[in-house]
Amino acid sequence: MSDLKRVTSLLAGDMAAFKPKFRAAVTTDVALLDTVMRYILRRKGKQMRPMFVFLSARLHGGVDAQGAATDQAHTAAALIELLHTATLVHDDVVDESPLRRGVFSIQALWKKKVAVLVGDYLLSRGLLAAVDAEAFDLLKITSRAVREMSEGELLQIEKARRLDITEEVYFDIIRRKTASLLAACCACGAASAGADDDTVQKMWGLGERVGLAFQIQDDLLDLGEGDRTGKPTGQDIRERKMTLPLIHTLAKATPSERRRLIRLVKHKSEDPAAVKEVMDAILAGPGMERARSEMRRLKEESLALLNELGGHDAVSTEARDALRDLIEYTIRRVQ
Repeated sequence: MSDLKRVTSLLAGDMAAFKPKFRAAVTTDVALLDTVMRYILRRKGKQMRPMFVFLSARLHGGVDAQGAATDQAHTAAALIELLHTATLVHDDVVDESPLRRGVFSIQALWKKKVAVLVGDYLLSRGLLAAVDAEAFDLLKITSRAVREMSEGELLQIEKARRLDITEEVYFDIIRRKTASLLAACCACGAASAGADDDTVQKMWGLGERVGLAFQIQDDLLDLGEGDRTGKPTGQDIRERKMTLPLIHTLAKATPSERRRLIRLVKHKSEDPAAVKEVMDAILAGPGMERARSEMRRLKEESLALLNELGGHDAVSTEARDALRDLIEYTIRRVQ
């Protein structure tokens, strides 16, 4: 099977059961909040993060007698999806973004105050879901992810002011800001199946590598490589974000070229001609291959970890094959 067909086929029942459970988790009798929740639910995408949770649980035998996801796995998936949705709502406020994947963001339609409170509400529902299920191990994992995401966002703000981010700092930022949530998906899935602490930590490491690959993929997509996602190319440059292709291009440029590119990003990021000039320099430089190379490395490391984890029964083997497909999917569009 290709793309996500094996994943969606294996998880069809779990995802069908998850949707009404997630809808129930955000039900409220506050009219304004209910309207916003229905708007969010109508615009849910592939919901890949719950897929990672369910597959990670299956990898470690986390299914009931009928072969379906357990209640603990559903709690983990709901907790992750609530957290993820909350971070998207808050991110749009921080970025002052009017759109989210081509449609109006919450803060654009209902203003920032409502968006912040909606994000807080989603976080609280996630916490309550874990507490009600007495899933304190899941709460510990997701609390770590929330801490790291917050630290990553603030670290990026701190470092981006001078546009002197090194590759080491870049990876530290995206490990915290982006990769920690996928790490939590995989760790929560394993924990929901009763895996030991060492296995849960290894699953965190697997998810972290996949999350790093996701972010590098985003860097490349923003430069127009691979399939489009609805995001305008050059947006990272307009927002003065230091991506891996740009960082490596600057590191290998002559001093005068480096100064010129930094000046364009710092002072002319709103000028379409300047943005195109920077993009052309990146596309012609060594940064693109550096990013592709890092993605390949991360994929190989994640797949190597995957081969070491889980059982060898039919359920685990099937889940491992599907997880492999899901990992491959993260880089397919830009190779």
